[in-house]
Amino acid sequence: MQFLQSLALHNDKAWFEAHKADYLRAKGTIGDLTVRLIDGIRRFDDSIGPLSISDCTYRIYRDVRFSSDKSPYKTHMGIFVNRGGKKSGYSGYYLHIDGSGQHMLAVGNYYTEPKVLKILREDIELGNGDFRRILEATAPGLEIDMEGALKKVPKGFPADSPDADFFRLRNYCLVMNLDDAFILSADMPDRVLDIFRTGKPFLDYVNRAIDYCREESKEYYSSLDF
Repeated sequence: MQFLQSLALHNDKAWFEAHKADYLRAKGTIGDLTVRLIDGIRRFDDSIGPLSISDCTYRIYRDVRFSSDKSPYKTHMGIFVNRGGKKSGYSGYYLHIDGSGQHMLAVGNYYTEPKVLKILREDIELGNGDFRRILEATAPGLEIDMEGALKKVPKGFPADSPDADFFRLRNYCLVMNLDDAFILSADMPDRVLDIFRTGKPFLDYVNRAIDYCREESKEYYSSLDF
């Protein structure tokens, strides 16, 4: 956190190169935490399979090609533990440590494909409240992220349903904001794992829809006669 806070104040190449040793120490700390989270998550969710540190962590360097913000470095570090690694497209467990103090954890993903959205909405509509019951069983403070939701219920789904707000979602993700005291607590990794554990049924629900869409695509392409 000290490194990220300093980087936020001095986000330029000269400062970063002069403090490369501090960065490597911070990166090592995140690597150790990643291993601990992978091992802990595997105890209650073995679907993640074999994962390395690089499968679950990100480069500190920003891609500034299409951004008006030309700051060369990210001022946060994230750990994303999911089936197949961060590029697989599956939803997973995310921890975000930020130099500005805007820490968070999440269960899900930042993007849900349109075809997966459709399946999830249909599952929720036909589920007789099972999605609501999954959300009610998550840790206090771990809540569905409504940011970016549609203003209206999409066509084909009932606006008077108790699940109407969930039909409006364009991304299915649970989030919890964390403060510095949480991140710096001695038992932080165990507390994070306890919260993640309560989000597993939600993750299973979302990843089931992803699996269905992928199987459907395989069947479609295997049926084509080239």
